[in-house]
Amino acid sequence: MLYSRANSVGAFSVAFVLGAALLLAGPVNDVQADDAKPAKPAAPKVTYDEHIRPILREHCFSCHNQNGAKGGLSLDSYGAAMEGGSGGEVVFGGDLDSSRLWALVSHDDEPFMPPKQDVLPAEKLKLIKSWIEGGVLENSGSKAKVRKQVSFALSASAAGGKPAGPAAMPEGVWRQPVVYTQRAAAISAIASSPWAPLAAIAGQKQISLYNTDTHQLLGVLPFPEGIPHILHFSQSGQILLAGGGRGGQAGSVVLYDVRSGKRLGKIGDDLDAVLAADINNTHTLVAMGGPNRLVKIYSTETGELLHTIKKHTDWVYSIKFSPDGVLLATSDRAGGVFVWEADTAREYLNLKGHKGAVYDLSWRADSNVLASASEDATIRLWEMEKGRQLRSWGAHGGGALSVEFTHDGRLCSTGRDRTTKIWDGNGKAIRSLPAFSEYGLEVTFSHDGKQVIAGDWSGEVRAWNAADGKQLALLPANPPTLQMAFDQASQQAAASQAALVQPTAALAVAETAAKAAAQAAATAVTQSNAAVAKAKKAQAAVAAADQAAKKAVAQIAPSQAAVAQAQKAAAAAQAKSTADKQKSSQLQTQVAKAGVALKVAIAEAAKATATSATAAKTLAAKTAAQKTAAEAAKAAALKAEQSEAERKKLADALAAAGEAEKADLQAKLEAAGKTAAAGKAASVAAVAAAQKAKVEFDAAAAAVAVAGKLQKESAAKQAQTQTTADGLKKQFDAAQKTAAASAQALAAANKKTAAAQVAAKTAQAAKVVTAKALASAQAAVKQADAQHKAAVAAVAQTKKAVVATAAAAVKLKTQVAALAQQAVADQTRAEQLAAELKAFAAAPAKLAAAVQAAEADVLKKRELQGAVDSAHKAAAAAAAQKTAQAKQIAEQVKKLQAAYEKLAQEQAKLNEALAAKALAAKQASETLENAVISAEDAAVQRDAFTANYKTGK
Repeated sequence: MLYSRANSVGAFSVAFVLGAALLLAGPVNDVQADDAKPAKPAAPKVTYDEHIRPILREHCFSCHNQNGAKGGLSLDSYGAAMEGGSGGEVVFGGDLDSSRLWALVSHDDEPFMPPKQDVLPAEKLKLIKSWIEGGVLENSGSKAKVRKQVSFALSASAAGGKPAGPAAMPEGVWRQPVVYTQRAAAISAIASSPWAPLAAIAGQKQISLYNTDTHQLLGVLPFPEGIPHILHFSQSGQILLAGGGRGGQAGSVVLYDVRSGKRLGKIGDDLDAVLAADINNTHTLVAMGGPNRLVKIYSTETGELLHTIKKHTDWVYSIKFSPDGVLLATSDRAGGVFVWEADTAREYLNLKGHKGAVYDLSWRADSNVLASASEDATIRLWEMEKGRQLRSWGAHGGGALSVEFTHDGRLCSTGRDRTTKIWDGNGKAIRSLPAFSEYGLEVTFSHDGKQVIAGDWSGEVRAWNAADGKQLALLPANPPTLQMAFDQASQQAAASQAALVQPTAALAVAETAAKAAAQAAATAVTQSNAAVAKAKKAQAAVAAADQAAKKAVAQIAPSQAAVAQAQKAAAAAQAKSTADKQKSSQLQTQVAKAGVALKVAIAEAAKATATSATAAKTLAAKTAAQKTAAEAAKAAALKAEQSEAERKKLADALAAAGEAEKADLQAKLEAAGKTAAAGKAASVAAVAAAQKAKVEFDAAAAAVAVAGKLQKESAAKQAQTQTTADGLKKQFDAAQKTAAASAQALAAANKKTAAAQVAAKTAQAAKVVTAKALASAQAAVKQADAQHKAAVAAVAQTKKAVVATAAAAVKLKTQVAALAQQAVADQTRAEQLAAELKAFAAAPAKLAAAVQAAEADVLKKRELQGAVDSAHKAAAAAAAQKTAQAKQIAEQVKKLQAAYEKLAQEQAKLNEALAAKALAAKQASETLENAVISAEDAAVQRDAFTANYKTGK
């Protein structure tokens, strides 16, 4: 029992201690970790009032104070320092790399500040750095202002070439200029989109966007940084880069979204204007340079300055990324041209050869050739494998100031000789465009290479047709304001309407005159046609009179011969008439005889017809009898068959019937047999009658055939006789007609003789009359011919007047239509400008409303932030409470651990004592067992001894 109880107590003690340890294992470990690593004390706040202002006062206030803010920057108050200078803000909370102040005071960028001094001591720089990184606090009670990191990361999916879909064009960009001047300043920059009909022209604090197809203003982009000295469209045409600023004060690069006109971001913050800049094909890098002789490459993703190139010894004038984005070319005022690796800024080529400043660079589309334009008057082409010069030619006397490749490898350039020129890819001149009044400063090709756009020192910008050199339009860099454009459009619309009145009235007059001229022409034509008809009629009369005269003359001699001939013909006609009368009497006798024969033939024919009719009637009767007999025979045969069938049916029924029915059926069978026999007899009689009727029918048919033959023969004889009679009658009639004709011929011959005698006299008289008529007709022809010539002249003159009037009317109509169209266009433009002006006027209110809504949203977000902060504080308090509880439990665990160690020691002692007692018990048990064995052995020996001794008795 003692052993079992001791083990139970020991197990309970160990289980309790281990269970408590396991339950508290997590908190114990945390507490131990906290104890091992005590909380780091919060770093002290660095503020403007306490730490930064003393440093700035010592080193900066002499130049940057409210009374003498160099570069527009004042640092002697927190608000002024936060506002920045003419180049923008100089510190951004939490963004050390973007803070211009840090770059200058740490001497990471030029100009080093403070000027002409060593870099500030390390402890001061550390304070400035901590102040910026800590949120540029004004005092210990201020809240950190951490700048929201704006990413300039731009979509690269469309970069590197022509983008998919429509090329980027401005949509809804304001056309209100920021600044308007009566005269434009010298043109500092021109660029054209690589894929769209879009040109950008730099002006004072603004960039004007023009459609190169219509040459209309599409929008104005504000550039408050100053003057844009460089403009470049990205290779995709979606982004416009503008670099510039104010000379000796500030410079930077701004990126615009071409479609919306919105600023995507601002990069760089130099203390002098940016003169050269470009963006690469993937929209990830922007390079810039200027009077500071440095080329800086920034990341558009972070705005971070990646590389600074310090190779140039004079102002940087041009910077261009290659189209494939691999290389970066730069040039300077000292004639230096360099090519760098775009990603690493390592030098790739040093292109030596120019003897003067290199103002401009341009890459060929394949990135293998670079063009450079220099003050030494030359344009040079360089290959990119070894940097060899491919071509060099004198382009512009006094200096070549601008050059650009187009997509197809041609080049355009301009310079101090005031001319703009187009070259082929080998430098051969294609065309020289009309000269400017001042130096040509900037030039570009349109997206399709069909136009050349250039600007000069006087501020004039021209667009030419590259094919023929014809000037297409002027593109002002200082476009009028919306109000001015609206006023001009309204005046133009009114002038168009006024200009339309007079041509419209003139058109009505011209149309009336045209109608009158047309009517006069019609009248003249009618008169001319009448004169022509009259002349033709007179000519016909002359011809007829002449013919009649000739005929009369011709008939005088024949008339006398006709008299003798007519007399001879009359004698012949008399003899023929007598012979014809005799022949007529003979034919009359023959006709009488033929008539008698005809009557006899007719009688015979009638008799034959009667015989034929009688035979036909007999045949019809026989035919009917034959048909009746045949039908009777058929009916008798059918009836006989039916009776035989009935008999057979009854016989079958009799064979199948019973004794009672047999007598009745037998009687019916006998009656049916009699009926069948009668039917057969009737059928036989009907067949005999039918055969007899057939014989009679055949005889009648033969009689009909004979009668028909007689009738045909009689008809034929009658016809023949009739034909003979008709022939004789025709001959008699012809003889009578011949006799009558002979009599008439005789009379006619006598009459003709008389007429011929009269005609001879008449022809003689007609000769005299026709001579007079011929003279009269000839006079009429002369008069009609004169009238016709006059009418023809009048028609020609009238037609000329009609054509002239119609042409004038058409011209006026075209003019009126054009003026009407212009009036509509002017009115539409005025209305559009009015709407745009109204929208522009309403824009501040809309923007203010948007700002108010944004501020309300900020307030709401702040309230939400306050609630979140309150929740955070409550959670922190709960966490602190839990931490205190954890510490208490940790202390309890420590106490439990001490008790556990004491119990373990006691347990060890008890275990030792228990082991000793167990050993003693085991030894006592063994002793007991040995004693029992000895006792048992003694008893066995005793019993054996007793048994032996008893037996021995």
